[in-house]
Amino acid sequence: MKKLEIVIRPEKLEELKEILEGSNANGLMITHIMGYGNQKGYKQIYRGNETTVNLLPKIKVESVVTPEVAEVVIEKVLKALNTGNYGDGKIFVYDVADVVRVRTGERGVEAL
Repeated sequence: MKKLEIVIRPEKLEELKEILEGSNANGLMITHIMGYGNQKGYKQIYRGNETTVNLLPKIKVESVVTPEVAEVVIEKVLKALNTGNYGDGKIFVYDVADVVRVRTGERGVEAL
């Protein structure tokens, strides 16, 4: 099993949810986060003062899926959410050793 941690622009959340639902991902967790990457934020002028905004709002979506579904999701995300600009996001892929459903005690893929 693979855990996908997908960090995206907030306005792309609905598109990502559609990709995950269409790829048979059984569930997801969404977290509002702040951060920056290569861009290091941006400068703006507010009431005549120049300020640097280096923590940008992002959305982190996590889902645990089978390896086959993970590859499908990654390909779809790369095609659909790429704007070609800084801040498009990242996908982190982790191996998951086991999953246990608390309600039934099921383990592994059956617990997803």
